[in-house]
Amino acid sequence: MPSLQPTASRIAGTGAYVPETVLTNDDLSRRVDTSDEWIRERTGIRERRIARDGEAASDMALAAARSALAAAGVQASELDMIVVGTISADMPLPACAAILQQKLGAGPCPAFDVAAACAGFVYGLSIGDSFVRQGSARRVLVVGVELLSRVLNWADRTTCVLFGDGAGAAVLVPAEESGGRVLATRLYTDGNFARSLYIPGGGSLEPLTPEGIAAARDKVHMIGSDIFKVAVRNLTQASRDALELAGLTPGEVDWVVPHQANLRIISQVASRLELPLDRFVIDIDRYGNTSSASIPIALDEAVRDGRIQPGHSVLMCALGAGISWASAVVRM
Repeated sequence: MPSLQPTASRIAGTGAYVPETVLTNDDLSRRVDTSDEWIRERTGIRERRIARDGEAASDMALAAARSALAAAGVQASELDMIVVGTISADMPLPACAAILQQKLGAGPCPAFDVAAACAGFVYGLSIGDSFVRQGSARRVLVVGVELLSRVLNWADRTTCVLFGDGAGAAVLVPAEESGGRVLATRLYTDGNFARSLYIPGGGSLEPLTPEGIAAARDKVHMIGSDIFKVAVRNLTQASRDALELAGLTPGEVDWVVPHQANLRIISQVASRLELPLDRFVIDIDRYGNTSSASIPIALDEAVRDGRIQPGHSVLMCALGAGISWASAVVRM
């Protein structure tokens, strides 16, 4: 790893990938006791994307990474580090990041996963930023990817209607004297809510058995009321903390790119920050909750369609299993 003078980092390029297959609320209503109206009123979701048979998390990460690298003008062989936020990697080991490194042809460099669920991308962004700031890396690829359709109980309408598959990525490089930079990041976890959103089976505590699989112990279990209750409060406070660290007020933020978990949560965070909802990048209606991929997918979309411009200040905030939550303020 290179030895450099400490500096700030900036996002040099973004990328995203979503599968072609669209699963609408009407499609779901034929599989489980639900309806388009029921889902839209409670979540804001109309449809989500589902990976094709044989498509792995690393394949989606690869597409998003290539797009981000091209936008940044960085070759895979130039990367000093790869950080992947995911809880749905190709396999229990090795890390999805290691498989992605091989598929990219990136060559030897640190490559590892971060299991912070929906907050995974912001956690990865903070880690990558730290390595660039301390002078240990010049080019860091940060990816958020989830293939959650394979870990959902499709008979459980409280979870299967929420999630979708996808990947997003960003490339961090040293910031220049003037211009874009990562201004602040904040990370948090409260293990008291660890069993409010979890996959109970498949680990060392509860190895999978035929009985466990039959009981869907290898699928996502969630107490939605617990998550909703803490999400608004924690996301609002984390956003204020990061903004204070960056020396900004909510009113000085050009765009908010929130985790796309639930439109009602996003709306309440907007209200508490006293920001109009039209300053939020929202795509939950089309992609659902893609967990760690949701922020980088939305960020890339807003960069590419011209909403987010160079010089704009962007607030990101996410909360997921753990519970873990995080925030970041970036000047593009």
